[in-house]
This record gives sequence, C-alpha cells and structure tokens, in this order.
Amino acid sequence: MVINFPLNISINRVIHLSHIIDQNIPKWPGDPAVELEPVAEIATDGYFLRRFSLGEHSATHINAPNSFDINGAGIETYPAESLIAPAIIIDVRQPAAVNPDYLLTVEDVLNWENQFGLVPCGSIVIVFTGWQFKWADSQEFFNQDAAGKMHFPGFSSNATKFLLSERKIAGVGIDTHGVDSGQDDNFATNHQVLAQGGIVLENLTNLDQLPAQGTLLVIGILRLRGGSGSPAAVMALVP
Repeated sequence: MVINFPLNISINRVIHLSHIIDQNIPKWPGDPAVELEPVAEIATDGYFLRRFSLGEHSATHINAPNSFDINGAGIETYPAESLIAPAIIIDVRQPAAVNPDYLLTVEDVLNWENQFGLVPCGSIVIVFTGWQFKWADSQEFFNQDAAGKMHFPGFSSNATKFLLSERKIAGVGIDTHGVDSGQDDNFATNHQVLAQGGIVLENLTNLDQLPAQGTLLVIGILRLRGGSGSPAAVMALVP
C-alpha cells in the first residue's frame, strides 16, 4: 500500500506507541544518561522550563542512514510524507518467550500472509515480541549474560531482505532496543533498511493494542541537522 494524498481515513482510536521518557529508561550500554534539569521555576521566574538531554537513539526512536554509513543521510532529510505509513503487526511473542534470541523468519511472514493477505507495499512491518512489558526493568529488557552479551529478539537478515525485495516495504519496527537482535553485532537489518532510506523504529510500546493490519502510523521526529536518529513520537491511527 502506498499512501496517496489527499488522505481519507476513518479513525476510531489514536494510540501512543512511544514510551514516556524519564531518567530511569533502559539505556544502551555507553549511551549518555537522560538529563532533565529545571532552568526556570514558576515561583521565581513566573514560568516553568527544563533543559533536557538524551542520546539520539534513546527511548522510542528512529534511526537515520548516517548511524551506520559515514556517507548516509541525516534524520533531517526524511521527507514529511515518508513519516506517514501503514503498518502491519507480526506477533512473535510465543517463540520469543521460549527463545530470547528469536529472529523473525520468512516463514513467519508467509504465515502472517496466509491469515491476512500479502504484506502491503509501502508498509512498515512491526514485530511484536512482548519486550515492551520488560521496559520498567533495564536488566530484564537487555537480558545480558555473564559475558555482557545481550539477548533480545529481532529480524533475521533473510526476512528483512525478503520484505524489502519481494514486498517493497517502507520500513521496520520493534518493541525491543533494536530491530537487530542482541546477538547481531553486524546490525544487518539496520544496514539493509537504511541503505534504502527506509524507516527503522525501535523501543515501540502498546503494540498489544493494535490490530494485525489497518493501522496508520504518524511518526514525529526532531529534525536534528546531521542527526543519526531522533527520539520519536509515534502515533497509531486505528480504524
């Protein structure tokens, strides 16, 4: 499905897919801390204002091509229309509960299609792993072993290649800290999607409130010049 403008849609629900940001959110090892510092108070200044600081890939966020390619584009170059896209949800909670290193397979995609039809062209494929429910516990969310290796699910390289080449998707998303699993140091899915200027959304939430198909995403970004990504306000418009 490709979005055609003007857009006529029927909306029954609007759902936040972004986590609330505070100083206790799970932070990727080595990323800067979240800082929230008051700089004006109502009692003394007549208004309330804070300074905030966090990494470009902290909280619910979108990645940009230059996060993995020195010659890649920054987040400010994404066209506005690319930030509105239909989404489908593939639920892998059951296998991910058994195997935290579970990778979405081509078979998973085909099984979804047997129920709902072909993955629409131009859609964002979101994998629902259940990791959104672990967000309040950083240790459980990253699931590091004694060697410091992280264990959380993601997309397999083959599934990503299939979705991009055979289904012409616009991007991918997930409720873990990476569309690439905690075991993938090569970030294969990020590389494949971002090489095409596609959308990569990580740390999504409230995926349990979405239908398997029919949702429209509106992705709000900070247009940071040269940004490797941006915290994102992702809204689901549900028919």
